[in-house]
Amino acid sequence: MLGEGKPDIRLVPSVVSGDPSDRRSIITAASIPAKKLGIKTAQPVSMALRTCPSLVIVGGDWMWYKQCSEGFIAICRSYSPVLQQFSIDECFIDMSFRCKRDNAVEVATRLKNQVRDTLGFTVNVGIGANKLLAKMASDFEKPDKVHTLWEEEVQEKMWPLGVRDLLWVGKKTEERLTAYGIHTIGQLAQLGMGSLTRLVGRKFAIQLHENANGRDNSPVETEVAEAKSYSAERTFSKDYTDPKDLDRALFHVACIVAHRIRRDNFRASTVSMFIKHKDFTVQQKQTSLTRPTDITAVILNEARRMLAEIWDGKSPIRQVGLGVSKLTHESAIQMSLFEDPKLEYYREWDRQYDEARAKAEDARMLAYERRHPKDDSLPEFHK
Repeated sequence: MLGEGKPDIRLVPSVVSGDPSDRRSIITAASIPAKKLGIKTAQPVSMALRTCPSLVIVGGDWMWYKQCSEGFIAICRSYSPVLQQFSIDECFIDMSFRCKRDNAVEVATRLKNQVRDTLGFTVNVGIGANKLLAKMASDFEKPDKVHTLWEEEVQEKMWPLGVRDLLWVGKKTEERLTAYGIHTIGQLAQLGMGSLTRLVGRKFAIQLHENANGRDNSPVETEVAEAKSYSAERTFSKDYTDPKDLDRALFHVACIVAHRIRRDNFRASTVSMFIKHKDFTVQQKQTSLTRPTDITAVILNEARRMLAEIWDGKSPIRQVGLGVSKLTHESAIQMSLFEDPKLEYYREWDRQYDEARAKAEDARMLAYERRHPKDDSLPEFHK
């Protein structure tokens, strides 16, 4: 927007959403002024507009995000090859062999400034003796800052924070803890294990107790773990009641999920699906297949069968989702005497669909490169 002569949306209450014209669209990013008003990611646009009627809403540009992410990770990796990407714009870097505690802030500041000067956006860098402390430090005051959170600083810097600020504490856990009188991370750290276990269960209680005391033994994993499941969902601009509309939406998400598992050379043995009603109640169902598959039609037909079991055919639906799990790389497919004769047709349809998707993705990238000519003064991130 700055390139078009418009105001910098980072300086005003603004958000990014999938479809700015749809009040049901979900917020994927919010500016700092918007966050100060209580607007958060994952909120519906309609809720954010009630908080701030003058809110600036813009659509996202996935290809641009992807290029920025790759550039950001490339810069971070130049500081240490031991890197674990945490999200599209976050990563953990093991710097234990590259710098000492005494100059950690200096190195982190250099990294932060390099990202800003090279890519044009700001990042926060958190420094700590483990991943938890580094992540917590990175969420301190923003933007464009470097913060430390060493073990001896936990009580001063982390314990006064609200319990929801602790990594992995979600809304439900927060509600249980605050109902018990636990409002800060410090109170959680000092809560007896017996009481904590009764509130959240033994396994999670151990993790929360360790984390609240600043302890985390998880390593920086340089290898990305293989996916355990794939899913896609679709939220409608208006509630659907026509079975044909819902079937088209189910077909759409089935195509996406099946394409993804074929792309990654997987087959799935379990199919699940859900529908969300206009009152936000959810119905879901899951089924196991006799043989693993990556065929869109097989996955779709299972989803259709489950939909008929959980939907009355008339109640308004606002969202539908489909997922697959129990994945395998096995390529050998045991033939059956009673195999559907249409399977070869389905496989050919999938092949053409994958080919069309690949061409579309290439076309989008080409269009992006035409809109954003490469600056020869910047490092080349794509080889």
